Amino acid sequence: MTDAIIEYRGISKHFSGIRALENVDFACSAGSIHGILGENGAGKSTLIKIMSGVLQPDAGEIRLEGRPVAFASPRAAGDAGIICMFQELSLIPDLTVADNLSISDPPRRLGLIDRRAQKARAEKLLARVRCEDVDPNALVRELSLSRRQMIEIAKALGRDPKVLILDEATSALTARDVQTVYDLLADLKSKGVASLFISHRMHEVDALCDTLSVFRNGRHIETFAKGAKNGREIVKLMIGRDVEAQFPPRPPARPEAREDRPLLQVSGLTWEDRLNGIDLSVRRGEIVGLGGLDGQGQKELLLALFGVLEQVGGEIAIAGQSGGPASPAAAKSGRTRMALVPEDRKTEGLMLGMSIADNLLAACQARISRGPFIDPQRARQAVADGIAKLQIKVGSPQDAVMTLSGGNQQKVVIAKWLMIDPDIILLNDPTRGIDVGTKQEIYRLMRDLADAGKAILFYSSDYAELIGCCDRVAVLYGGRVVSEQSGDGITEESLVAASLNIDPRAA
Repeated sequence: MTDAIIEYRGISKHFSGIRALENVDFACSAGSIHGILGENGAGKSTLIKIMSGVLQPDAGEIRLEGRPVAFASPRAAGDAGIICMFQELSLIPDLTVADNLSISDPPRRLGLIDRRAQKARAEKLLARVRCEDVDPNALVRELSLSRRQMIEIAKALGRDPKVLILDEATSALTARDVQTVYDLLADLKSKGVASLFISHRMHEVDALCDTLSVFRNGRHIETFAKGAKNGREIVKLMIGRDVEAQFPPRPPARPEAREDRPLLQVSGLTWEDRLNGIDLSVRRGEIVGLGGLDGQGQKELLLALFGVLEQVGGEIAIAGQSGGPASPAAAKSGRTRMALVPEDRKTEGLMLGMSIADNLLAACQARISRGPFIDPQRARQAVADGIAKLQIKVGSPQDAVMTLSGGNQQKVVIAKWLMIDPDIILLNDPTRGIDVGTKQEIYRLMRDLADAGKAILFYSSDYAELIGCCDRVAVLYGGRVVSEQSGDGITEESLVAASLNIDPRAA
């Protein structure tokens, strides 16, 4: 490209003998929105980490505005105008919003941080991303994941990028915030900023991007203009094969199912002002979805069931016995074992600095021990079984789990909990930010687990997943179940209407 603002020429990168990028040529134009597509492990993360100075290539050359460059650090890349917003947020939870927004270069007065100027700058950036409701003096840890994601975007915009890289920047956002991101990117495009947009939500890529590039197995497969290929053709380029049915077939409803005793029964569940009388049941062999707009109590419900929240009211019955677990430890070790795959794999699901093996074994210590000591042979076999069961792509089980792609990290979280052989599986948006191929693997795994007699409670922010995966869907609004739908009655129209607390017939 003659108008390329940033260009790769023959870039390669390997980790422990595993190819992450191989002889990649790639270019992005100024004033464009360039979509980067590929499965987790395709090389997208390595591509942007090299571009943003986190990693250095083993071979090849990078050019910025026609000049060869080499970035020894993210700070050097940022000073050159390349700003990356990674999928895993960089905010410091125990600092204020204002502190986080100016952390790399706070305004100073007489050699000290000018708190008044810093707050004024924060207010300006928050207004730019339409987050006027956020207090600049609030601690980041007090904010919802969606608000934190918008703070991260504001932080990136505050550095006046020439090239803005967004890695799954909309994966945790509300519909209103997604539209704000669309508007911001359109404004940046008009000002000549190049945006690299990585997303597994194809409707977002189609709505935003001018140009698309597909990566697979560390190689740049093809670049083409939006509209040049249909969705099926794009997915085939991504995974190297024809797309099968996205969701596994749902088994026909068993007439006797309604007579089965629920494995999990919730009655009148309350917690603070977030849960306001939840009634819900899940039977063996069922996948029950939790629908509704984000923030209606779905996540708090899963946490309450797993024993994370204190002072929960109402009744939880497991296998007919009243009384829910008092703690996560009790939940996973009870007679009827329970597992929770959490919302944020980075902060809640993984110990990023520890090995893949240590993460896989974290929940099942009792099952791999002889007396007070871990049995090394049992541990090795459990790790090998977990990696094989979920087809986790690893170099060595002793590698740090942070070296894996996002999809493979999520597989580690799921495999870790399956090692305790749970009877009840709670899933909090488990496919957020992962590729289409890995999503299909997780959908198939969910159905296989249900067919094996597990009871699954599944929250998703994606209506298509609820429709395609679930036997029943309970839609929450204001901390209550306002609608329950089953089988062919689960449709996008009915889910949207119930999410807004509107009678579907009236809608």
